[in-house]
Amino acid sequence: MRRVQKHSRESFMGGRRGQATGRQWKQVSSRMKGFVGRISVSGFVLALCIFSLWSRLFGHMVNKQSQIDVDLLWTSSPSFGWRASSYPRSPDWLLPSGKRNGYMLVRCNGGLNQQRVAICNAVLVARIMNAALVLPELDSSSFWNDINGFSGIYDVEHFIQSLKYDVKVVKALPSFYVSGNKTKRLKPFQLQPPRDASPSWYKTVALEKLKEHGAVYLAPFSHRLAEELENHEYQRLRCRVNFHALRFKEDVIDLGSKIVQRLRSEGNFLAMHLRFEMDMLAFSGCLDIFTPAEQELLKEYRQQNFAVRRLVHNGRRLIGKCPLTPEEVGLILHSMGFSNSSQIYLASGDLFGGERFLQKLLALFPRLENRSTILKAEELATINAEGRASLGPAVDYTVSLLADIFMPNYDGPSDFANNLLGHRLYYGFRTTIRPDRKALAPILMEHEKGNIKDFEQNVRTVMRNTWFGGPRPRIPPEPFFVNPWPECFCKPQSENPADECPSSSIMDLFHNQQVSNQHEEIETSRERAA
Repeated sequence: MRRVQKHSRESFMGGRRGQATGRQWKQVSSRMKGFVGRISVSGFVLALCIFSLWSRLFGHMVNKQSQIDVDLLWTSSPSFGWRASSYPRSPDWLLPSGKRNGYMLVRCNGGLNQQRVAICNAVLVARIMNAALVLPELDSSSFWNDINGFSGIYDVEHFIQSLKYDVKVVKALPSFYVSGNKTKRLKPFQLQPPRDASPSWYKTVALEKLKEHGAVYLAPFSHRLAEELENHEYQRLRCRVNFHALRFKEDVIDLGSKIVQRLRSEGNFLAMHLRFEMDMLAFSGCLDIFTPAEQELLKEYRQQNFAVRRLVHNGRRLIGKCPLTPEEVGLILHSMGFSNSSQIYLASGDLFGGERFLQKLLALFPRLENRSTILKAEELATINAEGRASLGPAVDYTVSLLADIFMPNYDGPSDFANNLLGHRLYYGFRTTIRPDRKALAPILMEHEKGNIKDFEQNVRTVMRNTWFGGPRPRIPPEPFFVNPWPECFCKPQSENPADECPSSSIMDLFHNQQVSNQHEEIETSRERAA
């Protein structure tokens, strides 16, 4: 009995001790949990503080890295030792000796700058076929309804003299030509070259017709010679035509120079080409931002002038095929750091949609000018006269060439912008701003939805990765006329002999005709106007 009681007591006492031990462990465990909890909270707060600090530092670094030094953009881009030079490099490049194979006529269709490209190609084709080039015919009805012709826009005598070592240029087709012992009446054979034809096509098909008939008439002649040519002397001839031989008439140069002088008296200025016109908007298929009535006008224009295709506005926009609106151009410049006091010269035709689009740009940059606001009434009358529609764009081209910065809102099939990009590169690597429309599209679309957080920083990040005008290789399918580097540039000393500047003996041969650049003539005229 005692034994049982004793066992029961021991069992009871053991239970008491177990309960005490359990309570102690619970207390210790509770204290440990509280301690760990406090450590966890402190650690979380510390981690949050570190993350917040890191985010601020990283955000500051990203923001700093996305900054753009606008002051540097007002000056030309670094040349890295390169200089413009379209002199021939080969001593064998002389005017072909012997009898020429006949006469070549061309009709250059399209707008002023599309015609300019065609003229450059026409000179090269005449050289390839050893033909005398009749002064190019400019289309006067389909686009401009302009009666000027070549002699109404360009300096004819300068054109002929500048190319005398390259191609024979005559003002008119002779009535007769001598073939063997016979004198025959010249009747040009009309021939339509294929688009982007190769030099070999002209050396075979076209040359055969030239020899057979004594003259060929190539029409239409827009984009009828391939852009990329392996023969660099061919490409340099294109540059000699584009940047030396094609000089505007003195009245055009004088008006452009007056505008530049008046703008420069107020400081630096940016020339902007707003390709926000009916033909380009209809071509691109970017219609949704317009009123129903305006959309119908654009659709009708497209049906009459372009191939029928189903184009979706946002889809086109996301792949960079829509011109930027005036407001979007203003937002980009503002995000880059341009102040609202910046001078902007608008080199554009009539904006489709009128004042409601222009007003949004004007609100951001009130110092907007164009030739109508700068020139006097009597000065404007010379380019606004009936049948002189191409002279206005010629003046705008002159001003844009000399601007401190040039910015197109659309450099797709825009010959005005594309030619200027190449010409400004040749003219001392002058600054250009080329918005990456594809990369900017989603940023701008979010902005339209009201999502403006980090908008300016995101725009700057995109724009920092764009090209501002220094020498760089062409990126296919970039046209040669947009970027004639390196064929039309050279270095006084280079590890690559192909990049070295031509010898003094070759330059002396061409010196009298080729040394006078169009921009030098413009600068001289500007000083004269001042």
